[in-house]
Amino acid sequence: MTELVRVYLPATLPALADLRQRDELGTPPVAAHAVTPSLREWYAEGDEEELEYVAFTRAAQAALRLLHADPTAPRRRVVVSADVPISVIARTDPDLGSSAVWLSSPVPRSAVAAIHVDSATAESDVAAAAEVIEAAAAGDPDARFTVDGVEDHALEWYDVSELDQLG
Repeated sequence: MTELVRVYLPATLPALADLRQRDELGTPPVAAHAVTPSLREWYAEGDEEELEYVAFTRAAQAALRLLHADPTAPRRRVVVSADVPISVIARTDPDLGSSAVWLSSPVPRSAVAAIHVDSATAESDVAAAAEVIEAAAAGDPDARFTVDGVEDHALEWYDVSELDQLG
């Protein structure tokens, strides 16, 4: 039996349209987040649910970078949760505490477990955070405050069967 790993893929609403059209998400290497050995070592006291939440949250932050890079995308973070064979994890970031992984193949629609999307009420906060995400990463405290503030918005959960209703 193939061992599966839950990964969290940062995305945008246009990426979901691509998933609908191609029946797969991403072009290798596909950036994602997962509970890695490095994350487990860094957060040794965390249980599996807490570790998954960390990986999920980091994927949501990575979605801000995607929005920063695509000013035409609707200002909503998207995280796609998927279960992929461990064999498609091509590389794991070795830095202590990192949850970053790279997948060697696109993620098929059949592997998608859930889709998480910001509600419309989060759009102005997400827009502000996407605008300053790089400054926050560079250490700007005001930008960091703006980015941290978007985490007050919980991403809504959708079943993959609802994909056609998103975006």
